[in-house]
Amino acid sequence: QVQLVESGGGLVQAGGSLRLSCAASGGTFRTYAMGWFRQAPGKERESVAAISRNARNTYYLDSVKGRFTISRDNAKNTVYLQMNSLKPEDTAVYSCAGKSVGFYSGAYAYTGNHDYVYWGQGTQVTVSS
Repeated sequence: QVQLVESGGGLVQAGGSLRLSCAASGGTFRTYAMGWFRQAPGKERESVAAISRNARNTYYLDSVKGRFTISRDNAKNTVYLQMNSLKPEDTAVYSCAGKSVGFYSGAYAYTGNHDYVYWGQGTQVTVSS
């Protein structure tokens, strides 16, 4: 049974930084494409960043480009989201998601909610002004 557990959320002032971590267990992490999503109150969940199985391709939501960085460490079964220059509008529950993909799909960074099979429970990020 695959489990994804996020950590690293919290309260930060505008302009500050946080690094979210998502640790995977129960599966073969190196075969997973991974993504980070967020959902603010009253809004739909949106894809923030994604990374392909082979880590060669990434995706970022336009509003976070240049501020957020997604990365993965297969040795630690972990995907990270480094968030810099945080803004109040980044406040949301952040969740990681994963799916196992075959070798020939290893270059795709998936962005759709329905693309992913495994989900973490989410971690709250609150940015004060």
